Amino acid sequence: MAEPAIITCALTGVLTDPAQHPVPVTPEEMAEAARDAVAAGAACVHVHMRAQGPGRGHLPSWEPALAQEIALAIREATPGVILNLTTGVPGRDQSGPIACLRAVRPEIAACNAGSLNYLKLRADGRWAWPPMLFDNPVEKVVELLAVMAETGTQPEFECFDTGILRAVGLFAQAGIAPARPRVNLVMGVASGMPADVALLEVLQRYLPPEAVWQVTAIGRAEVWDLHRTAARLGGHLRTGLEDTFYLPGGRRAGGNGELVAALAEVARAEGREVASVLQARAIWGLGWGGGGGGGGGPGGG
Repeated sequence: MAEPAIITCALTGVLTDPAQHPVPVTPEEMAEAARDAVAAGAACVHVHMRAQGPGRGHLPSWEPALAQEIALAIREATPGVILNLTTGVPGRDQSGPIACLRAVRPEIAACNAGSLNYLKLRADGRWAWPPMLFDNPVEKVVELLAVMAETGTQPEFECFDTGILRAVGLFAQAGIAPARPRVNLVMGVASGMPADVALLEVLQRYLPPEAVWQVTAIGRAEVWDLHRTAARLGGHLRTGLEDTFYLPGGRRAGGNGELVAALAEVARAEGREVASVLQARAIWGLGWGGGGGGGGGPGGG
């Protein structure tokens, strides 16, 4: 029998403007969004922190006290939910993500495993933001992994292209990464891997042996074929307002719960049960409860 599919819900993302889209910003909104996602079938939530206050909710925050407040609100609203914390920042200074890791002690956290020219064009040919390098050299990865070891956090290696995926295998061989790494194939970023079903099938050859993997599918209608293929191939699944605003029929989702419910239907249609929080913790080798502390735009996982 196929292993149950663990669904992660990416609640809010990096720069999406809450004045234009229904993304949660405050700790209370994040907790409510997590509750809706778990009720629909999610066992894990991926969390970005947003700056608080009028007119600031479209900006990221690396305030450890805020990260702790959000984590506590989510854990109280959804007991046992697996917390997956963002860490991605351009540039060498990771003091903000490191402080948040230590404040929250999440079960899982993103670890961007390589560098990418992070680009996007508007329909009129202008850049959506100034072209930038999302730089993740090896010393930056190693520093982050050391902190995750300290906080008891499993790294989730974010792979935006095939070279980054292959680097994770090299990290594992070199003893930098776990022998059975957790891999997140990020597909649909304009300058990274496309949201292409045929490519996902090819990528199976390049996953490190025994890797635990999932797909983050960025886009609109095309993401649902990718989700179906990931479920069929045995991967775990992720959706949420960070990744898409659109349901399989093309209607805009009103919130994270609708997206998770649709993804749960996809999993079942492919012969996969949807893992409960308890099942997900067992599959991923996590104890019960949260860590000990607290309870789409540039920036990555």
